[in-house]
Amino acid sequence: MSSTATPLPDTDSLWMPFTANRQYKAAPRLLVGASGMYYRSQDGQRVLDGTAGLWCVNAGHCRAEIAAAIARQSRELDFAPAFQMGHPLAFEAAARLAHIMPAGLDRIFFTNSGSESIDTALKIALAYHRARGESQRFRFIGRERSYHGVGFGGISVGGIAANRKAFAANLMPGVDHLPHTLNIAEAAFSRGQPAWGAHLADDLERLLALHDPSTIAGVIVEPLAGSTGVLVPPRGYLERLHAICARHGLLLIFDEVITGFGRLGAATASEYFGITPDIITLAKGINNASIPLGAVAVRRALYDTVTGAASPNTIELFHGYTYSAHPVAAAATIAALELYEREQLFARARSLSQRFEDAAHALRGSPHVRDIRNLGLVAGIELEPRAAQPGARAYEVFLHCLERGVLIRYTADTLAFSPPLIVEPAQIEQIFATVAEALQALP
Repeated sequence: MSSTATPLPDTDSLWMPFTANRQYKAAPRLLVGASGMYYRSQDGQRVLDGTAGLWCVNAGHCRAEIAAAIARQSRELDFAPAFQMGHPLAFEAAARLAHIMPAGLDRIFFTNSGSESIDTALKIALAYHRARGESQRFRFIGRERSYHGVGFGGISVGGIAANRKAFAANLMPGVDHLPHTLNIAEAAFSRGQPAWGAHLADDLERLLALHDPSTIAGVIVEPLAGSTGVLVPPRGYLERLHAICARHGLLLIFDEVITGFGRLGAATASEYFGITPDIITLAKGINNASIPLGAVAVRRALYDTVTGAASPNTIELFHGYTYSAHPVAAAATIAALELYEREQLFARARSLSQRFEDAAHALRGSPHVRDIRNLGLVAGIELEPRAAQPGARAYEVFLHCLERGVLIRYTADTLAFSPPLIVEPAQIEQIFATVAEALQALP
């Protein structure tokens, strides 16, 4: 990579997402190039990517096979309407994706993002119950401290107060929330799944008694919550949720926008945990984040019920997007799935998980560290907040690491790590050694 600095752009016009715009624009941090495990910053610095971009560049940056597929497809067929028309790659991408989903979840609806995948999943759940003659099932159960994107459906079932409070008057009705699963007092510094907390799933029975199970359409959870601080499910927790949903006829929706495509060492968290939900939402790693794309994998029985209930020659589900299964995005997805398989990246992630866990937990005892959580190639390090300055300490660690050529993420006072699956052992050590240095340096 070149060390030549790139001129700073005019930053005024762009309203940046999930960013303190005034703070950022006072001292912009720009990424201008990438390759493999590294970004190149505006000032020419080589930056080790400890976050796979935004939990999404699972095979590393600028992979030639994916870039070639994008270039080839953009020259051959740049766009095709998805309504009442199709193109071959849409069907091929869906078939390849269905092949790595859990058995039975082989009907694929394409979206353009994780947020759209969530809203699509909620609509499919409602449509399914309506097709079965149970349109009174309109409620959804989400979970506190969950992130399900930024559509009105997603923030309604999601459990992040800051995402909800400005839009509270317009949230979906009939939504309730399970308690989150993090309890540092009971399960601090757990390696992998905590032993404490499976009983928290039983709170679903309380909510069912409160609202009447016959009014509940479904339950949506992240198998592992990433964006809210890496919340790892307790042993037995997901199994209990699955059993309760099955007992009461509720659809179980796994939000796998983060955990899909190898993050835990399997194609999906469903496969990793051995629990098959009714619907899985996907995005991010679906094509290595090269082109916006999301998807919803649905049980064939749900698809058959919805399509079978409609009159012949009529639209069965009044839902879709202009860019659903965009030809270029579909080409990128096929190339990425081939790359994941050829390089056995899901198995590679699994083989590195113990080393990753050990490196993360080596920071136990470092200044300011109150908890460390991990599973697969995901880790979170929670810091003691500075008095009257929540989030400030984590932000300073983030800046310290970036200045030393390592990109990490932070949310509130939790540092988050999710490197590309091509990460080398020495790079894992570098990521956490740089964090250790930052923690020693900060007040």
